[in-house]
Formats: sequence, C-alpha cells, structure tokens
Amino acid sequence: MVRLIALFISVVLQIVAAGIAIRFMKITRYRLSWILLSSAFVLMSVRTLIQLIEYFQGKPSFELMMVDEWMNVLISVMIITGVVLIREIFYSLKRAEIDRARSERRLLNAVINTEETEKKRFAKDLHDGLGPLLSTVKMSLSALNSRVTDPVGKDILQNTSHVVNEALSTIKEISNNMSPHVLTNLGVASAISTFAAKVNRMRGILIDFRTNMEGERFDADKEVVIYRAACELINNGMKHSGASRIEMELRRHQKIITLQYLDNGRGFDMEKLTSEEAVGMGIPNMETRVRSVDGVFVMESARGKGTSALIRVDSQD
Repeated sequence: MVRLIALFISVVLQIVAAGIAIRFMKITRYRLSWILLSSAFVLMSVRTLIQLIEYFQGKPSFELMMVDEWMNVLISVMIITGVVLIREIFYSLKRAEIDRARSERRLLNAVINTEETEKKRFAKDLHDGLGPLLSTVKMSLSALNSRVTDPVGKDILQNTSHVVNEALSTIKEISNNMSPHVLTNLGVASAISTFAAKVNRMRGILIDFRTNMEGERFDADKEVVIYRAACELINNGMKHSGASRIEMELRRHQKIITLQYLDNGRGFDMEKLTSEEAVGMGIPNMETRVRSVDGVFVMESARGKGTSALIRVDSQD
C-alpha cells in the first residue's frame, strides 16, 4: 500500500512538472535543450505510470520491464543532452543583460549630455544676452552720475550701480558654474581646484585639494561627471554636514582615476537616509552620473563621524 501511494504521488507530481515544463517552451522560444528536458519529464511520468500498471498486475511482464529499462536510458540521454545544451539559454540571458545594461548606459549618457548641452546654452544666453543689457544699464548710470547734483539722487545712483555690479557678478558666477570655462579649457583638476579656491575665499570652510593630474586631459564626458560630483560633494559638506574642513584628492594611477572625499561634519545614518533626503543631497544624481560612464561610486557616513566618498573611473574607453 505504501508503494502504491508513493507511485501515485510520483505520477501526479511528474505530470504536473511535465505540464509546467511544456508551458515554458514558448518562453524559451522552443529551444532544443528545453524541448529535451520537457520530453524527459513526460517520459518520466509515463515510466512511473508503467510501474503503477505493473503493481496492479502483480507480476511484471518481460515486455514492460524492457520498455521501462529502455525508457530509463532514453530519459538519461535526454536529460544529459538538455543540460549540456541549456547553456545556450543562460548565455542568451547573459547577452540580454549586457545589451540591457548598454542600452541603459546609452540612455543615461544621452540624458546627461542633453542636460550639459542645455546648461551650456543657458549659460551662453545669460552671458551674451542679459550681461550686455546690464552693462548698458551700468554705462547709462555712469553717464547720469555727472548730471545729478542732488545728494539723495547721487546715493540712489550709487546704490543702483552697486546692485547692477552685483547682478553682473552673479550672472558671471552662475554662467561659470553651469558651464565652467576652466573645465573645458584646462581640465577637471584645474576646474576642481578653481572651485575649491572660490569656496575657500568665503572663509566658511577649508578645502584641502590635492592632485597629481595638473594639466592632464581625458574623456570629456568623464571629466564632466567627476567635476559635477566633486562640486556636489563640496556643496553637501557646506549645506548638510556642517563641516569645517574638507579633504579631497584627485589621483591617476595608470588608467584608473579616483576622487576621494572626506569631511569632518556631523555625518548621517546611511541606513536611515530617506529617498527625499538622498535627492536633496544629490546622491542619486551622483550615482547615476558615475554609473553612466561605467564608474564606481561609494559613500560612507555615520553620525558624528563625518562623511567619505570614493569615485573610481577608467580614463580609457
């Protein structure tokens, strides 16, 4: 009785397995490997069914025994052939994953390049459009200065001239931040050094920037990614961490470029960082940009222990 129950359960399970395997044939695009494995499942259920028939007959016949043995051989051949050929499915899945990753990188690069192009266009419009208009206003105010004799009027002109000068400086700074000429002309090391020096002049935070890449150039897209990430990390150090000192090092060893960042700020709990906070700190944007050039981005932080980050990029395509 126990053998009968076992045979009955085996038949049911093997029929179910065969049915599922046959349904998967369409998904595998009727590859020979899966057809063989599915057929093996079907034959296994038929073989168990034959054993069930033999059980009811009481004494197995020679013909059924021979059929059972040869079916066992055929099932073994199908299984080993299917297992050998099924590598094609895994290779196909791997190729599909590689193609998907490449498509994702192309899309990310297209988005980032479009963003950079728009930044350059907007910076040019600010510099070439609004800048000359304010310069004209400044010249007009200077011309009026000799004609106005009233002390109150002179104060108004001086204040207005001061505001115009501030506006011109702001436009120049915004334009340069959006599309830094130093990055385009001299490279990422000079651009980060210039940005750090500008921040140091504010005297609110000290940035110690070191590099062994003075004057070196490499892929423009990767230079932009490293520069934007460096600026974002520095801004985070000033706005969110309350750091008084930032250490940043840009180094090149053979074909690998690394940007290391460390601050002495209050830090934060990486595990408890919410999506909204991450977006506010620009972390997803940095990760996306670095990933778009096949780079590695790692950030570590803990409350009261500051924040560190590492960006690693291959300088060659």
